Amino acid sequence: MTEPFDTIPETALAWHGAGRGAALATVVETWGSAPRRVGAQLAISGDGEIAGSVSGGCVEGAVIVEAQEAMEAGEHRILEFGVSDGDAFAVGLACGGTIRVLVEPVGAAMPEGLLADLVAARAERQAVAYEVNLADGVRRLLHEAYPERMRMDRSGFEDDGQTFVSIHNPPLRLIVVGAVHIAQALVPMARIAGYDATVIDPRETFASPARFPDVTLMHDWPDEAVAHLGLDARTALVLLTHDPKLDDPALEAGLRAACFYIGALGSTRTHAKRVERMTAEGFTEAEIGRIHGPVGLDIGAAGPAEIAVSILAQMTAVLRGRAG
Repeated sequence: MTEPFDTIPETALAWHGAGRGAALATVVETWGSAPRRVGAQLAISGDGEIAGSVSGGCVEGAVIVEAQEAMEAGEHRILEFGVSDGDAFAVGLACGGTIRVLVEPVGAAMPEGLLADLVAARAERQAVAYEVNLADGVRRLLHEAYPERMRMDRSGFEDDGQTFVSIHNPPLRLIVVGAVHIAQALVPMARIAGYDATVIDPRETFASPARFPDVTLMHDWPDEAVAHLGLDARTALVLLTHDPKLDDPALEAGLRAACFYIGALGSTRTHAKRVERMTAEGFTEAEIGRIHGPVGLDIGAAGPAEIAVSILAQMTAVLRGRAG
């Protein structure tokens, strides 16, 4: 999920637990210009309340009706909407797109315990794949499977055409050390791209709400702050202070963790000195090679905003398995 983190499974579980009934509708295939990507979800309660979207409003009305019928029948069903389908055309999917939607009543088709485990994994920032075989109805959660799908945030059918895999990755996070001008440009860009951003800087004059409105700010020493936040494979760590006293403690924590991206501001000469310091701290050449320094793609950036664009572009490239 590269979109901001949703709470659709959590909502469905809460509705079911409250005795209202619930179903999850998931986009499992798309063709043409369908408005939502595979994996997008809609939660439907037994009394017709909804959360989320499978089409941006085009076919939700029809899906609600089908979901309530599926809850009564106690079985999953596959729905298909497209411009060639008169019913779908009538509810607005007239842009040339076609979608297939899997509707799963909670407790009947999707076991309540399985959904609860999924919700728990999401709360713990654990990457998990929800796998359902539509031929035999077997459903399971897998924590160490589908690495390529995990990396690409790509839900979809396997080659057998019967096994659908829904990827539930933790939300992307950006941790910035150094509340400088580049950070002021980078943070809002990253938030648009779906990142939950935190800025760390013990200098409160720099890391102030006036300079970073509606942003999580931490005034702890960087190594203490990143230890509190935790670093994982869905975290990008960007160091922007130019000051080894601030950057290096966080950098060392990042090199010991599984951050998918580590970037550090500075010239080639500055980075060479950084490499020397990390080598002296006992890090291997391969570990130090994870640092993108000077930070950002070489696009000839001039000024904080363009440098921020180059950093976000490099983060995206690395996340998606490109050279970066």
